[in-house]
Formats: sequence, C-alpha cells, structure tokens
Amino acid sequence: QLQASGGGLVQAGDSLRLSCAASGRILRSYTMGWFRQAPGKEREFVAAITWSDAWTYYADSVKGRFTISRDNAKNTVYLQMNSLKSEDTAVYYCAAAIAFSYSNYGRLNGYDYWGQGTLVTVSS
Repeated sequence: QLQASGGGLVQAGDSLRLSCAASGRILRSYTMGWFRQAPGKEREFVAAITWSDAWTYYADSVKGRFTISRDNAKNTVYLQMNSLKSEDTAVYYCAAAIAFSYSNYGRLNGYDYWGQGTLVTVSS
C-alpha cells in the first residue's frame, strides 16, 4: 500500500528525491512520514507532513537540507534531499498515520502503515 522509490548511489553534496506512492486504504487525509535506518542503527524519524500541508516537521539532522511535500491528487509524498552527507546513508521508509499526534509524529508507533524502503547511499 506504500511504495517508496528514488533511492540510489550519489556523492556527498548531491541531491536526490524520494517518492512514496500510496494506494488502497491509505487515504489522502493521513499524516505521512519518512524514517531511515542506517546499518547497525535503529530506525529514526526524518520528516513528517500533515494531510493539509499545514504542518511539516523535521529531525534536527536534516533541517535546512531536506524538504517533505505531498501531492494529494497523485496520492504521493516526496522527500527532497539536498546537500547529502555520508551520514545520510540509510534505507529510507515512508509511513502513514491515520491520526496526527504531536506526541507521536516522530515515533515509529505513531504510524499505522509502512512501505518497503529504498536505499540511499552517499559516498564521501
């Protein structure tokens, strides 16, 4: 129901845009998020966007470099990643939450549906 794509191998300083296409039960009113998991590390929050685009949230490590957006007509959420660093190397996952919560938007258990992940590798 969530299909992430757009990952690849890039050099430090490059840009990349990830896409997450939602289908089936994932409604356009859901809050959407991106998480990532680096080798040997726990999955961590990257960014989130509410259904109306009224609010976006970012991890401190990506603020000013990453931008989350959504196209509700296409049922797709994007993650534009600029000025990539080697520490951004990870598998990136998109997720959908039925209800937005200020206390849970950055937590794994705040989301109800998960995509399969797409690998981003940044070489230094």
